[in-house]
Amino acid sequence: MGAWTVELRQLEHFVAVAQECHFTRAAQRLHIAQSGLSASIRSLEKELGATLFLRSTRQVQLTAAGQALLAEALRALSASNAAKEAVAAVQGLLRGSLSIGSLQCLHAIHLPTLLSGFLGRHPGLEIRLRQGGSDELVEHVSTGRLDIAFVSRPARLPENVAVSPLDAEDLVLACAPGHPAATKDRAKLQDLTDEQFVDFPPTWGTRDHADRVLAAAGVERRVALEVTDVHSLLDLVACGLGVALVPTSFAGKTKQVRFIPLDGDVPAWELVTITGDPPSPAATALLRQVCGS
Repeated sequence: MGAWTVELRQLEHFVAVAQECHFTRAAQRLHIAQSGLSASIRSLEKELGATLFLRSTRQVQLTAAGQALLAEALRALSASNAAKEAVAAVQGLLRGSLSIGSLQCLHAIHLPTLLSGFLGRHPGLEIRLRQGGSDELVEHVSTGRLDIAFVSRPARLPENVAVSPLDAEDLVLACAPGHPAATKDRAKLQDLTDEQFVDFPPTWGTRDHADRVLAAAGVERRVALEVTDVHSLLDLVACGLGVALVPTSFAGKTKQVRFIPLDGDVPAWELVTITGDPPSPAATALLRQVCGS
């Protein structure tokens, strides 16, 4: 293969197909003809001397070469967008796009109000929002799919991201009103050994933090019920189907659950912002507004 003459446009086409796993949907997303998209991908494969996709009548899958290219393509496109936005920011015209990741519940900030005010200051900016678990969102920031994420502090961070503290809350025991702990002033972690737990899936920040806290206390727990939203978790707890360790702010979401402070020096649950290192101009502007709110 000679000198690499791949264009950013081809990388955009490649990423769209990789993310959609379908040429027709990718072409619709890019607002181009499917024949033009297919030709662009064939040209890219010829330039690289590698097959990037396994094609069938039903789906499109990345090859090993395609998987290797995807991470680098996302970084290249992110860098290109950052360069454009940096110039726009210098000219006082913050524009382009800002991709945001967030946990479902952010007690420290009201995200809709934050984004509404932010767009009022920067009407030329396109906002994208994605909810998910902390580990997933941090990975998306690391690979350039997201510019900024509001997550629980992870135990480990990729080297190419920056973290800023946002808020910290104590953990409390959530239990049904009829649970033996419901009448106590404080709950001991060691008393939870035989309890059945309700929690979020592994890699979600609150779950990981609770796992670490209980493991440090020598408690082996059984998570029998896994959910992906706060209200389902609290409903299951209220019906006596298990207990949970949750941030204090969850107490404001229901009166059907008892929230008992924990005894001892229990590490707080921390909410942080994660950005690329360095952050994009749009992410920097949003961080500035968060700190000023």
